[in-house]
Amino acid sequence: MNTIRKSWKLSLVLVLLAASAIPALAAGSEADFKAAYAAAEAANKEAAALRNQWTTTAATLAAAKKAADAGDFDQAVASSREAEALARASIFQATSEKQAWKALEIR
Repeated sequence: MNTIRKSWKLSLVLVLLAASAIPALAAGSEADFKAAYAAAEAANKEAAALRNQWTTTAATLAAAKKAADAGDFDQAVASSREAEALARASIFQATSEKQAWKALEIR
């Protein structure tokens, strides 16, 4: 059980670290924002299909939209990419939890 939990936490930390590095790479135009936002929304819909959407993903998507509405496309792209990383982490959590319960089953 501890091995599965440690593996899951390590994977989540790596995903979130990667997401935090992305804003440094973000230099966005409106087209970049639209592409990044679409990718984040798609990942969030996939998480919804797995019944594992995170509220932080929705908040980050809202922040991206707000930044884009204000014309700050660098921040909008960065927030969109962060939202995608969060959605992907929630997808990873959902799929790994489908297998992890087997280790907890009393035999």
